[in-house]
Amino acid sequence: MKQEDIVKRLSEVPIFKELSAAELEPIVKIAQTRFYKHKMYIFMLDDPLDRVFFIHSGKIKICKTYQSGKELISVLEPGEMFPHAGFFRKGNFPAHAEVMEDTNLIVIPIDKFEEILISYPELCIKLFKVLGEKIVDLQGRLEAQVLHNTFEQIILLLIRLCKSNGEMVGERYKLTTQFTNRELANMIGTSRETVSRSINHVKKKDYVALDVDGFYLIDREALQRELFY
Repeated sequence: MKQEDIVKRLSEVPIFKELSAAELEPIVKIAQTRFYKHKMYIFMLDDPLDRVFFIHSGKIKICKTYQSGKELISVLEPGEMFPHAGFFRKGNFPAHAEVMEDTNLIVIPIDKFEEILISYPELCIKLFKVLGEKIVDLQGRLEAQVLHNTFEQIILLLIRLCKSNGEMVGERYKLTTQFTNRELANMIGTSRETVSRSINHVKKKDYVALDVDGFYLIDREALQRELFY
């Protein structure tokens, strides 16, 4: 990966996008690049947490399995950083990260990055804003589990995926990742069968469809209206 590619990608990341080229330079200097093939693991649960990653190209699945057997996952795409828990936290990785397709990552050692944060207080403020957005998102997911039944949680998940893993195609959102019913179920802690029934219900109403390649096409506004019925 060329240095100009690293500069371009990091300049698009939310915590860096308002930095000047001069402010971004010390971060680029400590950045490393890594290539991972499909199905490889970037880190495992409880590995030493000593670096953070930025996705240049490809997709990553963050996954944590609990003793009950339930698995919670999230899918990250180009421009995103992970793990957000990496900053200002000592310890180990809280989950494992699996490569969903051939991926190029930009890697920044935490100890060197923290030295830069000391020199650039405005970068700390931007980082706090990003972490704050993640906390709000997590709070929203917790509220969904408390305030909504399982069908409504599935609808909310599809709406959320339109924003995090979707792109506008015509009048619908196309999810850029192929999610199985099992993966969707794991995201909210329900069963594959329940997701299947719920998806079939909204398919019959033509709120959700699959394109020829198996990607979801979602009428987000129709799903939002569905929540109020």
